[in-house]
Amino acid sequence: MLKYVLDVVDLLDDPDADGKRAVAYLDSVAGPEGSGAEVTTVAGERGSTDFVLVRVPGSKGRSRGGDARTLGVVGRLGGVGARPEMTGLVSDADGAAAALATAAKLLDMRRRGDVLDGDVVIATHICPDAPTAPHDPVPFMDSPVDIATMNRHEVTADMEAVLSIDTTKGNRIINHKGLALSPTVKEGWVLRVSEPLGELLAVVTGEPLVTYPVTTQDITPYGNGVHHINSILQPATATAAPVVGLAVTSAAAVPGCQTGASHESDIAAAARFAVETAKAYGGGRIDFHDAGEFDALVSRYGSLAHLQTLGNAPTES
Repeated sequence: MLKYVLDVVDLLDDPDADGKRAVAYLDSVAGPEGSGAEVTTVAGERGSTDFVLVRVPGSKGRSRGGDARTLGVVGRLGGVGARPEMTGLVSDADGAAAALATAAKLLDMRRRGDVLDGDVVIATHICPDAPTAPHDPVPFMDSPVDIATMNRHEVTADMEAVLSIDTTKGNRIINHKGLALSPTVKEGWVLRVSEPLGELLAVVTGEPLVTYPVTTQDITPYGNGVHHINSILQPATATAAPVVGLAVTSAAAVPGCQTGASHESDIAAAARFAVETAKAYGGGRIDFHDAGEFDALVSRYGSLAHLQTLGNAPTES
């Protein structure tokens, strides 16, 4: 996996990085069949970004009329660079690098004849000159487009579970370098950490599972005026599918707009976990949540889907 990560990091660490270059790389890895990757350029008030979407069909996947489940892998970030304020690849790029490396590995596996059971949909975006934003305790990367736009292009209706990968170093909560797994979030509910996913992550990293607290405000949409740890669980505001955040972490608080702060080995571990999750989820060997327990919670306490919205505007006192 490290080979793909090094290729992707080299591709992204460029002032001219864009979606077309990423697709050209994925096509070269995929072989004669091609990657089938799609690029959509979206402009906002503060620039533009290229969304890249890759669908890797499974042998028993929905796209071929099968019943194997579809996993979504979302590389979440503000931008891969903060030019001209910062020169080089920023820490926030880890999510995009992990997602593209995941796509490259799956496409190369398919070329060699190793086809997974279920479809895998990988999505991220590439912007080498994204703006920055103030945030406590360290500055964040911002984005030329808002979170709702990201969700529209990165969270698709065919994703039956979503693994969201994001740099989550700009905090004093996760004091661990490597990877950390969030509890499962579904339709406004913060559910227990998926033990099968936790066991799989421990196998992939060779270390005990590290998880982290998720607050109610972390799973509400950006734009409601409250503090969020970061955007890692924002896909959960746009789908009824269960969402798990895979955080690329550090033992110290690191600004998302800092250069020289990406660790290729951690990105590779995140991508390896995504691939192994795709194998197990599409093969029906692993679940993101206990469906019966979730239904019992909703039956007893009601829906919390209103937390996926911006809610009511605050009243003036």
